[in-house]
Amino acid sequence: MIRNELTQLSYEELIDLVLEQYQQMTKLQAEIEVLRLKVEKGKKPPTNSSNSSQPPSKDWKGNLPAKQKRHRHGPPVGHVKYERQFVVQPDHIVEVKSQVCEHCQTDLGQETQQLMDVNQITELPQRHAEVIEVRQYKALCPECGREQIGQPPAGLEMNRTFGVRLESTVVYYRQEQHMSYVRTLATLHNLHGLEISQGGVDQIMQRAGRKALKRVAAIQSEIQQSAVVYCDETGSRVNGQTWWQWVFGSARAVLHIIRFNRSVDVIRDVMAGHQAEVWVSDCWSAQLKAPARERQLCLAHQIRNLQALIDHYPKYAWPMEMQAVFRSAIHLHHQRDRLSSTQFLTQVQSLEDQCNQLLKGRLKRAQARILLRRYQKYRDSLFVFLYRNDLEPTNNFSERNLRPSVIHRKVIGCFRSGWGARTYAALASVIDTAALKGTPPFLAIQDLFGTPALPLAAGV
Repeated sequence: MIRNELTQLSYEELIDLVLEQYQQMTKLQAEIEVLRLKVEKGKKPPTNSSNSSQPPSKDWKGNLPAKQKRHRHGPPVGHVKYERQFVVQPDHIVEVKSQVCEHCQTDLGQETQQLMDVNQITELPQRHAEVIEVRQYKALCPECGREQIGQPPAGLEMNRTFGVRLESTVVYYRQEQHMSYVRTLATLHNLHGLEISQGGVDQIMQRAGRKALKRVAAIQSEIQQSAVVYCDETGSRVNGQTWWQWVFGSARAVLHIIRFNRSVDVIRDVMAGHQAEVWVSDCWSAQLKAPARERQLCLAHQIRNLQALIDHYPKYAWPMEMQAVFRSAIHLHHQRDRLSSTQFLTQVQSLEDQCNQLLKGRLKRAQARILLRRYQKYRDSLFVFLYRNDLEPTNNFSERNLRPSVIHRKVIGCFRSGWGARTYAALASVIDTAALKGTPPFLAIQDLFGTPALPLAAGV
């Protein structure tokens, strides 16, 4: 209906038209409200790092309220002031003495001066790559006539182009600092005054990969002989395809493997017929088929799954009670050394009883029944850590070892070849295994290449 038609209607006709439209609007609003309630009833709450395996980096971060009380920055009141300790043997000492009197220009160079203050400044020296020319000579023995060729010391081999420390630095930048080829070249130029091509960097990475791959077999053997094995996997991109990076960890070794599949075949290939005493993992089907006498489900995963149910049904008691039992079990694990054996076992039995009681309930919510059936099926895999001193309640050990790889994937992107993926996994295995023994990453990488040439030994 257009404006001209409305002007021709009488007052009563206009009122009737408005009432009719009002009734239609009321009816439509009621239908919209019904649909909204249906959508909200079936809609799940948004996922975040507290109720799913989503990383915290993907969580939605809202703005802080404008009037929120700000915390005071800096150390708390009464905090003891900390000052950097002086080095006992400094590398350089600079004597600052007055040479001439500022008032009368008298020479003070020969006068006795009293030490007034001492300050130490820590600075990085200007480092440029040094080139070592090795000249190899040969000689004829005057007695037997045989030719003798001089052999260079370790680190100065005639087939070497780059020194051990330089090669280790390149690998450290690429592997640990997740630097691309371009950024690696720029850093070497700006910090070390070194000109090197991408091909040179690639050759260094290939040598590092071959040396690291030789050590993978020993690391894999350590995993096979370990009583407790922690295992997890994450996605990886290789030559434009989705692959999977697996990590197998124990108290003595960490093994990384990047494979094209996520099946139990990877686990069987790594274990090669060996069986662990306890296998710690999430509920991925391949992990649940791992060769082990017992298995421990990661309670951090279970707490997050229960939190998703709590977020969906805030007043639902069962997930909150089940979550409380898991949290209490983890807390009890951390308090093990502070309790007597009798106190500890008493609290363990109490938690076992609470869990058994919760698993007997009949639940109406479908999502809750899924978790209930899981815990009933794997009841013996919930609290194994309470009966062993060498076991953790979560799989955080594996996730910590995978985190650098996730960062590498986000920064670098994908591996361009299967060789690049295998090299990265082998180097990660060597570095993480060395870290368990307290060896820093750079020294672990340097150990692959041998003895640095600098400083030159006396007489060279």
